[in-house]
Amino acid sequence: MKIVKGLYYSKDHEWIKIEGDRGYIGITDYAQEAMGDIVFIELPDVDESFAAEDNFAVIESVKAAADIYLPIGATVVEVNSKLEDEPELLNKAPFDEHIAIIEGFETDELETLMDADAYEAYCNSLE
Repeated sequence: MKIVKGLYYSKDHEWIKIEGDRGYIGITDYAQEAMGDIVFIELPDVDESFAAEDNFAVIESVKAAADIYLPIGATVVEVNSKLEDEPELLNKAPFDEHIAIIEGFETDELETLMDADAYEAYCNSLE
């Protein structure tokens, strides 16, 4: 299982990469492995605002459908539209392919998330 340093992680297996006032949201390697082959993604609407832990996307795999939660409150400013045609990119490179870009979040909320070491320990506790 791959875990990237310098990102924030949620217990729902989403990651956030912060660059300035923008956050890039994706799913972790753990999540994509658990889901199996991803065949469809329903992306959020641009300019839609969400509270922390709101369902903001849906991913369907050959195994099941899974809600994807926004770990912090924010507004979606851009989506990775290539995932609509190539959802399997989330299997191939989950840390290279974000689902959406967000803005308008409170940096204090990031403190509720885990760093790479804490996330690794969390995942190990699930096995």
